[in-house]
Amino acid sequence: MQQHKEISKLLSYVLRHQPQHIKLNLNQQGWVNVQELIEKLKATGTAIDLTILEEIVSNNDKQRFAFNEDKTMIRASQGHSVTVDLNYQPQTPPAILYHGTTQQNLPAIMENGIAKMSRHHVHLSTVKTTALQVGQRHGKAILLAINALKMHEKGHLFYQSDNGVWLTDTIPPEYIAIENQ
Repeated sequence: MQQHKEISKLLSYVLRHQPQHIKLNLNQQGWVNVQELIEKLKATGTAIDLTILEEIVSNNDKQRFAFNEDKTMIRASQGHSVTVDLNYQPQTPPAILYHGTTQQNLPAIMENGIAKMSRHHVHLSTVKTTALQVGQRHGKAILLAINALKMHEKGHLFYQSDNGVWLTDTIPPEYIAIENQ
């Protein structure tokens, strides 16, 4: 549904980047009370209730949002530009992970590596098509293969978010290869 897509975009915006847009306060782990979120969204003209919120969370193709066990709290799974501590523990990554980018970014990446920019981490995928979809948001996508296991063996930390996205702080260029598509 188009309405759910628009609400999902708004949720990403307020739960990841601008909670103050609707006068919302995230706790240190990024959680917010579900009823407070619904009330603040309604106050800004967004028609939402718990049923709609549950549908958006369960049907989001990237599983961007998560409820706590009793569904009284909600947060974005990753991708924050605001300060939060998601309490992810370091994990051993698969041997190869993928990152999508565009042709225009490729020279800088191959020289300097991949930086997290305004986010908390660089986002990586185990699935090539997912990485390509991310890269396509800004132009023709280029698929990069990341030697994650070798990075891990050299002391780089990796985390996995609730929705399966792999996260790390930076990727030096020596661990990056252009993947044949």
